[in-house]
Amino acid sequence: MLALSACAAVGPDPQDLPQPKLPAGFDGAEGGPAGAVAQNAFWAGYDDRTLNGLISTGMGQSLDIMAANERIRAAEADLRATGVLASQVTGSSVVGRERAGGDGLGAATANSANLSASLVFDLFGGARRAREGATASYRSAEAQAETVRLAWLAEVISAYADARFYQQALALTRDTIQTREGTLEITRNMQSLGSATDYDVAQTEALLQTARADLPNYEALFNAQVYRLSTLLNQQATPLMAQMRRGAAQLRTPAGPGSGVPAELLRNRPDIRASQQDYAAALAALGVATADLLPSVTLTGTVSDQGGATSWGFGPRLTLPVLNQGVLQATRARRVSEARQAEIDWRASVAAAVEDVQTAQSNLRRYRQRAGTLEGAAASYDRAYGLARENFEAGALELVDLLEADRSRAAARLAAASARNDAAKAWAVLQIATGAGAAAR
Repeated sequence: MLALSACAAVGPDPQDLPQPKLPAGFDGAEGGPAGAVAQNAFWAGYDDRTLNGLISTGMGQSLDIMAANERIRAAEADLRATGVLASQVTGSSVVGRERAGGDGLGAATANSANLSASLVFDLFGGARRAREGATASYRSAEAQAETVRLAWLAEVISAYADARFYQQALALTRDTIQTREGTLEITRNMQSLGSATDYDVAQTEALLQTARADLPNYEALFNAQVYRLSTLLNQQATPLMAQMRRGAAQLRTPAGPGSGVPAELLRNRPDIRASQQDYAAALAALGVATADLLPSVTLTGTVSDQGGATSWGFGPRLTLPVLNQGVLQATRARRVSEARQAEIDWRASVAAAVEDVQTAQSNLRRYRQRAGTLEGAAASYDRAYGLARENFEAGALELVDLLEADRSRAAARLAAASARNDAAKAWAVLQIATGAGAAAR
């Protein structure tokens, strides 16, 4: 029986998985392989001390990450509960008083003890496959925890970047308000001299009030992002709000790194590794279902003591699944389908990962170009407004032209700030798409 237990397990081997077909490189990618990037704390590339501190603190107290870690512990417990040979040992001992007659004079102490044990031989590898499945589920839980970490990082970086953008929008709007207050003062002075009309003053006041009305909107949007950070970091909102209100520059897009090559996604992307382990667990479950169709041998033994009389029994038990073959065959057929579904899900996750990287690198390239162009436009509009202001004060330009230059300048500055924010977030999206930061501490 021990020799039979050493035979190869039935069913497909969960360790012998097919390799998915991948392109040699990403479409339009620059550079070569990036290597193992899961340990890279890519967010340090933003060179923002506040962001680094928030991420460092939040990783230890995020509810999402803590829940994912608990799922790892549950999978580890399941793994410890499986083995190649299933055994069970039970024992009992009873001590009591008995009497032979109704007068109570024949009472005596009675002792009894019982010990039984059973050992199931893994003739066809069912228990071995069960352990392989538990191991795969444990590894899947580890990979899923890293996937949760990446999703959490993406949300934290996005919320932080948006909060800094709205702070920049507030600063630009306040600067616009100050400029328009100066224009209104000049217009009123010109009105008192008869060179400006009530209509001119009304136009200038309307433009000023429009800018002032933007302040509450940007403040509300900024607060919402801080509250989002508070939830993600599992921190109180009040001290975090005070920290964020001290202000900082917008996130800028760091240079590099590249996207690597598609083959690296198989080891760097935790969602792919989780799908792969789910596939391995499904194959192991198929092996268990196949072993259940075959005979099993159990070695049992009992020892009992009843009031000093000792008895024992020992011997093997052969179980042949005959009458329930229909149910077992149906169960195996279901496991075959589940294994095929798991393989499809795994291949789909690989294809989706390639798409994620290609989309992210395309977006980053275009967002960088857009940000650079809009920053140049904002600088041009700033110079144009300066010239318009000089000409207006010299009486060589109409008020309506100055107000139009003011509107164009304000819109261009906000558009440039928004584009910078989009590019900065797109850089993080690309890093996460490649699996960077999944295991960083």
